Amino acid sequence: MSEPARSVPASPTKVLRSLLAREGLIVSVGAHDVFTALLVEQAGFETVFLGGFGAAASLLGLPDYGLITQAEMADQVRRMAGRVKIPVIADGDDGHGDIHNALRTLDLFERAGAAGILIEDQVHPKKCGHFEEKRVVPKEDALRKIRLVFEARRDPDFVIIGRTDARAVLGLDEAIDRARRFRDAGCDLVFIEAPESRAELERIAREVRAPMLANMLTGGKTPILSREELTDLGFKIAVYPIESLMVLARRFGRILKSLRNEGSLLSVMDDLATFGELKEILGLGAMEKLSHL
Repeated sequence: MSEPARSVPASPTKVLRSLLAREGLIVSVGAHDVFTALLVEQAGFETVFLGGFGAAASLLGLPDYGLITQAEMADQVRRMAGRVKIPVIADGDDGHGDIHNALRTLDLFERAGAAGILIEDQVHPKKCGHFEEKRVVPKEDALRKIRLVFEARRDPDFVIIGRTDARAVLGLDEAIDRARRFRDAGCDLVFIEAPESRAELERIAREVRAPMLANMLTGGKTPILSREELTDLGFKIAVYPIESLMVLARRFGRILKSLRNEGSLLSVMDDLATFGELKEILGLGAMEKLSHL
């Protein structure tokens, strides 16, 4: 008697596509390493975002200043996508160089298991979109890179997100024009980085007319809107990219201060997970079951 056929889980790219086709806003939380990605998944979020800021801080202990390499980023994608089941949306920066580098970045990210990639129009080496003195490449150069990345993806469900940093450099009119042209070049979503007011977010939503990503970076240049407000404006994805780092810097700093000054952790025990909670998060129970089969 033959065994019943087992259902094959949908690929991360198909899962992300189904989320994009669904009504409502997708909330994608940034994770700077695999452990924080696990926490995002176990909290019930449907996607996780791997940004250049978090990866540079986690892997290098340096700011997002174009220092992390495409291979280092692809390795981080591979580790994260290999551990969590939810789709990983990964920051491809400016493709880490010219068109040839951008195509290699796409190939590395697809092979690593990402479900989607962000590609932007900054001059290489790029920097965080909320830092000063950014530069962007000419529009036609950015469009050529976007088109070739779109055409080169092996999996037609792999999601391409086109990002422009032109708002801070050339103004909102140019940023909106670039976003529209990225949309027409095949991008599944578009993203104008660092608009500086709610009025600008409203204008972007009204004039771009494409599925859009909003970067809700706490303390950045863009005002933080609620899920309901972003949904009403028509945004499709809201990313919270570096809050895991912010929590770690503040809370772990408090723990270190207590240990140094007081000689114990008694005053900060509420800030600590238990050892049992850590074992549960990491899946120790499932490993122990396997060892007894």
